[in-house]
Amino acid sequence: MAEPIVLSRDCDAVQIPSGAPIRLAKGTHVKITQSLGGTFTVMTDDGNMVQISSENADAIGKEKAQAVPKNGDSGEAKSLEEQVWDTLKTCYDPEIPINIVDLGLVYECTVTPLPKPEEGASVHVKMTLTAPGCGMGEVIKRDAETKIKQLAGAQEVNVELVWEPPWDQSKMTDAAKLKLGFL
Repeated sequence: MAEPIVLSRDCDAVQIPSGAPIRLAKGTHVKITQSLGGTFTVMTDDGNMVQISSENADAIGKEKAQAVPKNGDSGEAKSLEEQVWDTLKTCYDPEIPINIVDLGLVYECTVTPLPKPEEGASVHVKMTLTAPGCGMGEVIKRDAETKIKQLAGAQEVNVELVWEPPWDQSKMTDAAKLKLGFL
């Protein structure tokens, strides 16, 4: 059971599952239910589930997380496309403790060099959601775009939400299915 935390300052957050912005007041009591990918999913005493970004981590007594993996962390240089895939694995649906790649939400990742090599590349990602009506779609999309833009060489970034083909559990990796008890 998570221990109660009292917000040390006012804090912007996003309501789950609607995706609506909310401002939590200093002194609000919360419990962290998930801390993945640099964001925190918390439950307030009045029953609201909200996501707090890394930028507001100090309000809950946590440090801002470095959510984007550095190229070469494993000792080898990776292509920009590999770095994008690694970065997408740091993006999470705030209600599900599985990254969006293993959930099978990312359908395509295209990296196209810009006309002059020194200009970097254009990155285009097509992804979906577990349900078309999910209010967190824009939040997850923005998280992916923000993180990809931090990669050296990613000059133009576009994350597109698509609905075809519809997502279903068969798109999940076996590891994700196992973690969620589907295997």
